[in-house]
Amino acid sequence: MDFSANPHRAHRVPMYGTNGAVATSQPLAAQAGLDVLRGGGNAVDAAIATAAALTVVEPTSNGIGSDAFALVWDGSKLHGLNASGGAPQAMSAAAFREAGHKVMPARGWDAVTVPGCVDAWSMLTERFGRNELAKNLKPAIGMASNGFPVSPVVSFLWRRAALEYAGLPGLQFDGWRETFLAGGDAPVPGQLWKSPGHARTLEGIATRGARDFYEGEIAASILAFSEACAGHLTADDLAGHHGEWVDPISMRYRDMDVWEIPPNGSGIAALQTLGMLDAFDASDSHVSLEGWHRAIEAMKLSYADAREYVADERVRAVPTKGLLDADYLAERRSLIGERAANPLAGKPPSGGTIYLCTADRDGMMVSYIQSNFEGFGSGVVVPGTGISMQNRGQGFSLVEGHLNELAGGQRPYHTIIPGFMTRGDKAVGPFGVMGGFMQPQGHVQVTVGTVDHGYNAQSVLDAPRWRVEDGLKVSVESNAPAELIEGLRELGHEVQHPEFDVGFGRGQIIWAKDDGVYEAGTESRADGIAAVY
Repeated sequence: MDFSANPHRAHRVPMYGTNGAVATSQPLAAQAGLDVLRGGGNAVDAAIATAAALTVVEPTSNGIGSDAFALVWDGSKLHGLNASGGAPQAMSAAAFREAGHKVMPARGWDAVTVPGCVDAWSMLTERFGRNELAKNLKPAIGMASNGFPVSPVVSFLWRRAALEYAGLPGLQFDGWRETFLAGGDAPVPGQLWKSPGHARTLEGIATRGARDFYEGEIAASILAFSEACAGHLTADDLAGHHGEWVDPISMRYRDMDVWEIPPNGSGIAALQTLGMLDAFDASDSHVSLEGWHRAIEAMKLSYADAREYVADERVRAVPTKGLLDADYLAERRSLIGERAANPLAGKPPSGGTIYLCTADRDGMMVSYIQSNFEGFGSGVVVPGTGISMQNRGQGFSLVEGHLNELAGGQRPYHTIIPGFMTRGDKAVGPFGVMGGFMQPQGHVQVTVGTVDHGYNAQSVLDAPRWRVEDGLKVSVESNAPAELIEGLRELGHEVQHPEFDVGFGRGQIIWAKDDGVYEAGTESRADGIAAVY
C-alpha cells in the first residue's frame, strides 16, 4: 500500500461523549463495542465484543488463539486480570538446547503456548459483565460469517506477512495458507473477506461456553492438529488453563499513579522508567532533545532489568518490589549521563497485538490487550476453525538458570500490557500503546506528554515517537524535527528514522473528565476510531 497517496496532512481531534466510549485500531470493531453499550451492556461487555470482533477484522495482530490481559475500574477500585497461558508441560529449555536451538523458535508448534483470551472473555463476563457471553460475541460472528471490507493498514500488514507465512514449509502451516490466502493472495483495502471457520468457532464458544475451547469440541480440533504435526500441546495443557485475578502494580509520576499488570507482563519497565524520570524537572516541550535523551536512557536501564528479571511470578522469585524500590531507582537514575550508554541489568533488592479501551455511563472503564505476538503469531492455524495460534513461547529464554528459562507450565515474558491512570482515588482512565517491545516505551511517552505537557487524548498519540533498539540504536519517527535527530546523534545515539514503521506502536486512550465527559483518542498510525455517544 502506498501510504503517501494522500497528499494532505492528516489531522484528528479527540472525541467526546457522556454515555460511553470505545477506542481501538479497527472501526468495525469499535462500532461493535459501541453497539453493545447502546444496547444496555457495560464497559466490560463492550470490551469483549470489541476484542472478539478484532480477532476477525484484524487477524494480522490477534486471534482466538491469543493471550490477554485486562485492567478493570469498577467505579471505585482497579482489578487486574492475567489470562496468559503457560508452556505445554512437554516443553523444556534443555530439550531445545539439545536440539541445537540458541533462542526459542518463532514459528510452528514449537512457539505455541496455551492461548488465554477465550478464558479472559469468560472470566470478565462472569465477574463484571451484564450480558451473556453469547450476546457479546454476536457482532464478531456476523462479521466472520457475512464478511467485512478489509481496512488499509490491516491489508498492508496482511500482504507483508504473506511474504513470510505463505512460504513456510510443512503440514503445520497449511491451515494458515488455507485460511488467510484462500483467494490465492492477501486482500487489498476494501476487499470483502469472510472466515466461515472463524464464525463456526465463535458460534461454538457462544453456544457451548468458553470451556469448550479448553475441554470440548474446539479443544479436540486443536489437539488433533497438534498431534498430527508432532506438537507439544496436550489435553491436560488446555484443560489446566485458568486465568488469574492479580493486584495491579503502580508508580507515582508527578500527581498521577500509573498502573500496570505485574510480571510476567513487562509493564514494570514502564513504571521503572517513570520512577526515574519523576525526579527530573519537565523538559520545555514533549518533543525535545533533553527530554528524549533522558527518557531513552531511562528506558534502556529499565529494559536491561526487564530482560534479566521479568518472569512468571507464580513459580519464579521475581524481584518486583525491588525493581520499583525508590532507592534502587535512584541508583539506576544516577547512571543517566550526558551521552548515550549501553547499560547492563542492575541488582535490585530481593523481594503483533491489539489494544482497546472502553467506558460506560456508570463510570466503569476497561483497559484490555490481546495478542498473537508477532503478526499472525506462530503461523499455525487449526484447519477449518480460524484459530490462529500465538507464538508467545518466543518470549522464553533458553539460557540455563535464567529466571525466564522455558519450563512446562510456566508463563513467558509478555510484551503486551494494558495501562491505567488514577489521581488520588479517582480514575483518570485507560490507555495503551500496542506493538511488541514498543509498549512500555509508548506508555512512558503517553504519560509524559499527558502529565507534563497537557496534551489531550488525541494529540499525545499523534506526537512523534522514539523507540529503543539494541545497544546505542534508537529509532525515531521521520516526522521528528531534524535538529532533534541531529542532537541525539551528537549525544552518541545511533539514530535511524524509517519512513513508515508500524513498530512505533498503535495507541488508544479514554480519559474521564471531571464533568462526566469522556475524552477519547485513537491511533493515527492505524485504521481505528474513537467511538462515543
